[in-house]
Amino acid sequence: QVQLVESGGGVVRAGGSLRLSCAASRVSGKITAMAWYRQAPGKQRELVAATQTTGENTRYADSVKGRFTISVDNPRNTVLLQMNRLEPEDTAVYYCNVWTFYHWKSAEYWGQGTQVTVSS
Repeated sequence: QVQLVESGGGVVRAGGSLRLSCAASRVSGKITAMAWYRQAPGKQRELVAATQTTGENTRYADSVKGRFTISVDNPRNTVLLQMNRLEPEDTAVYYCNVWTFYHWKSAEYWGQGTQVTVSS
């Protein structure tokens, strides 16, 4: 069973920066894609940023384009989310999401979530 350990959340003032990290362990097969989602109170979970581990097909939510950057450290099975110019609207629980491919089957895994709070 893949384990995802997230870190880097916290409280920051508007305009500040945070970097989230998610490390995957106990991976069987190959990680094919990694992403970050977020869920604010009373709202549905939404995609923030996603990328294939080849670096292709990177995409961002419109609300974070130009402010957030997703990157993958393949040897360490780690995905990072650099968040700059944070806004109060970015306040949410951020979840790491990983897809693997093993024995001709794909599987999806979620992290436990890390809280990001942006004060005005």
